[in-house]
Formats: sequence, C-alpha cells, structure tokens
Amino acid sequence: MGHVELSQVSFVLPDGRPLLDEVSFRVGDGAVVALVGPNGTGKTTLLRIVAGELDPHGGSVVSTGGLGVMPQFVGSVRDGSSVRDLLVSVAPERVRAAARTLDDTELAIMEVDDEPAQLAYAQALADWADAGGYEQEVRWDEVTTAALGMPFERAQWRAVTTLSGGEQKRLVLEALLRGPEEVLLLDEPDNYLDVPAKRWLEEQLRSTPKTVLLVSHDRELLSQAATRIVTLEPGAAGAAAWTHPGSFATWHQAREERNARLEEALRRWEEEHAKLRALMLLYKNKAAYNADMAARYQAARTRLRRFEEAGPPEKVAREQHVTMRLTGGRTAKRAVVCEQLHLLSPGGDGEALMRPFDLEVWYGERVAVLGSNGSGKSHLLRLLAAGGSGPGPEHLPVGETAPAAVPHTGTARLGSRVRPGWFAQTHEGHGLHGRTLLEILHRGDDHRRGRTRDEASRVLDRYELARQAEQTFDTLSGGQQARFQILLLELSGATLLLLDEPTDNLDLDSAEALEEGLRAFDGTVVAVTHDRWFARGFDRFLVLGAEGEVYEADEPVWDERRVRRRH
Repeated sequence: MGHVELSQVSFVLPDGRPLLDEVSFRVGDGAVVALVGPNGTGKTTLLRIVAGELDPHGGSVVSTGGLGVMPQFVGSVRDGSSVRDLLVSVAPERVRAAARTLDDTELAIMEVDDEPAQLAYAQALADWADAGGYEQEVRWDEVTTAALGMPFERAQWRAVTTLSGGEQKRLVLEALLRGPEEVLLLDEPDNYLDVPAKRWLEEQLRSTPKTVLLVSHDRELLSQAATRIVTLEPGAAGAAAWTHPGSFATWHQAREERNARLEEALRRWEEEHAKLRALMLLYKNKAAYNADMAARYQAARTRLRRFEEAGPPEKVAREQHVTMRLTGGRTAKRAVVCEQLHLLSPGGDGEALMRPFDLEVWYGERVAVLGSNGSGKSHLLRLLAAGGSGPGPEHLPVGETAPAAVPHTGTARLGSRVRPGWFAQTHEGHGLHGRTLLEILHRGDDHRRGRTRDEASRVLDRYELARQAEQTFDTLSGGQQARFQILLLELSGATLLLLDEPTDNLDLDSAEALEEGLRAFDGTVVAVTHDRWFARGFDRFLVLGAEGEVYEADEPVWDERRVRRRH
C-alpha cells in the first residue's frame, strides 16, 4: 500500500503570481481523497508536483508505492498516436523506456537491416522482457477488452483520435486500476464518461485497495467515492488547503461552519488588535509628560509588536462571482429541422452511427442529447454547428474556425436567423491556442467586435478571468478554458447554443452560473451531457440508443438496458 504526504508546498507561476501557499495534507494508505476548489486555484499543478513533473518552490512531497498518473486531457495526443502509445504513456517508467527503445530499433531495422540493427533489436526485445513488457501486454489485453470490447492485438494500432473522449478515459482508467502502481493521481477522471461508466468508476474507487488522489467537480461521484475532501481556497498569497475528514455529503456544511469560525476568529483578532493599539497610544501620550509611564509604554509596544508578528488568523476565502449574460435573439419558430438524418462515421468507411431519424427543435427549447460514448452525440452537434446540410450565409457558425465536416445522408436545416455557437468538448478547433485572452478579445472576428483593453477587462472580470488576461488560452486550466469559451459565445451573438459537455471542467460555482445564464438566454439550447445534475434543467431528452435508434424520452435515460427496453 502507498501513501502521499505534502508538507508546506508552495508554487509561484512564471509571471511571479503565487499559486500555492504552504499546502499540507496526507493521503493515507487505501484512502480515496478528492481535491476540490475553484478553477485555476492550482489543483492540476498540485497533482503535477506530486507526480514529479514540477518542482515546488517550497515544501516537500513524499510518496510510496509507485505513482500512476491520469492527466486532465488524456486525448492530448494529436499526432496520430495509437492505442498502444496511449497505454505505454501511463505504464511504469521502466516499461515506457523499454517500449521507446523497442520502437526505435524496430524502425531502424526496417530502414537498414544489417547486423548492428539486428543486434540492437534483439537487445531491445530482451530489455522489453526484463521490464515486464510481455506481462504488460497481457494486462493491456484485459484493458482493451474491457474498455473497447476488442483484444489488444486488434486494438493496439488504432489511432487514439478515432476514440471518443470517454473511450480514451476508460482505457487509461482500466490500465491504471489494473496496473502495479499503488498510488493513483487522477485529474478529472469522470470527464467524457457516460453515466454507466461514471457509475462503474464510482464502484471501482470504492473497492480498489489503491491509494487515490483525484480532482473532480462531479458531485455525485464525490459523494459516492471520496472518503475525505481536501479543499484549495484561493488567497492573495496563493491557495491554501484544508481537509474535511468526512464525505462530500457533509462538506458544504463543514465549509460553512469553518468559514463562520474563521470570521469569528478574525473579528476577535481585530478587536484585540484595536485594544492593544489603543493601550499603546494611551501610554505613549502619558509617557510624553510622565517619565513613570515610559516602562508601561515600552511594554505595550512590545506586546503589540509580538501580537502583529504572530499575524491574524486565516481569512475566509473570497467567494467566486461568475456572471454569464447569454443574450441570444429571436429566430424562426423551428430552429432545427432534421429529416431522415443518417450520420455516418467520419473515418470514411461509411459506417452508420445511428438509424435515420426526424427531429424538430423549436425556438426557445432546451434539448439534452443523451447516449453512450461513441453513439454519435458529438457528431450531431458538430453537424449543426457547421450550419447543417448546405448552410446559407446566415447559418455560418460564429467563431474563427468552422467545425470539421460530418458525413451524413438526409438533411439537417437551421431556421432563419439561427446562428449556431459551438462549445467543443475538447476545447479544440477554435484557433485560440497560443493567443492571450486580451489579444483574442481585442481582435474580434466576423461576428464579435473587437474590444478595448478596458472593455475586455470588464467582461473577463465577470467570468473571474481578469487575472488571466495576459495568459495564452492553452495555459489556462480546463475550467478556465471552458469559461472563456462560454464568454466568446456570449459575445458572438449566437442564437443557437450547441454545448458539448459544457460542465465537465467547470467548478460548482461556474456550473451554477452557466445554468443561470441558460435560463435567461433568449434562444435555443442543444446540449450533450452526462452530468446528471445539469440535465435536470432541460425540457426535452433526445436519446441515441444502444442499437442505433434515436427517440425522445420524458426524463433523462442513462441506463443502456433501459434504452433498449423502451425502444
């Protein structure tokens, strides 16, 4: 069994801003500890420090039992990497090194098949065996069978980009949970998972003997799986941490009680400080004309100095206030019309993702698109985001980059004055990487006017992004990227919001702000979601079933068996 212990860990960002301030907590043997806090407080950075990817600027980290790490974006491999490459990336270091050498020598012997290349290849095979590579392949066979329904021999050369986000996550989770490392660091492990997969993950976390430190904003998963909660609270000197020894079910009450204690302690400290200062000033005035008061004045000064040096108690963390002013605009009564729409796999093989279906979405409706991973939900949104089948000029999407084409038969049409705005699940395809937030807002695009520095700062402040104004989009946390993408939709004038898992990376306050913004939005919303809490705010539920059927339900349908029974 392994453990992780952090002692007064501090970290400063490259621009000099403090991010973490003497963070200390322990993850004991076999515990499942959740790390929560507002977006941008340093949760992912803290996991990277524990994993050894970053060095803290103060404090120390001690861990035992080996570390298995799931990054926030496991699908960040966009260079044609294979399933095997993804599994190698989360394998133990010795296996990773042996795999790299084996790949290099295989490539060398294909280019020059001489005796040195053959000897190097033979040595690489021996090193692969010594590192436990063949045993790892047996484990990977179990992993791909469980995650993808096919053996490793068939799955290993499949491109990672052909997998859905949920399939990528499930693949890595299966590998880590079955792997030899005794400590797992999981950054948003539930993102992109459908609800049956989330329930599977909850059960795995409850039953695993491994020690787990995870970051998540899914309240259901936190309630079901975490044994204690570590909270990062933002402050002027960086985020500090406090630990709730119970479950997430009692965390909100514990936080309110803690904040009340801190407020009371600070009030008493300020009262005592005022008394000591007043006493010091009193003796100072008396000492000016009475030498007998000099000793008392010096004693009062010393007492005040020591009191101030000890410092005030911890301040209550500033609450987030995210305000999303999604406006929209009046459109035709029928915002979306699909007739015998038949989505095909984008791989070019013509494979059908679902049976042909008809759909009408009326102006002002909130439609949740539900279904298992790989059922075609994101493809449907991407088709609508591109303006449907043969879009006219008024239906061209807002933003600088049009979504990739989605092969299909049948038609998908948008009504008049319907301007689609797309929130991408992986925050890709919008041409934002490498540019600062101020630069993006200042430049504008075809549907969003450029803004002065003051105007940009004001809108960023409403989204709690003012401090990140000079950061590039790709350096933001996942939640900050999500908030900024929603901000661009707000400013773009979109009248049809197409949201692909918008709450995956949002903290609780931001998700609630999004819900409030959608309630006030004068337009139509179609959202793909696996968020059981978020789905409650929708009017209609379009279900993409397990056998390719598409139908509507009166309430969210999460269970695959229910999908088949109800068809």
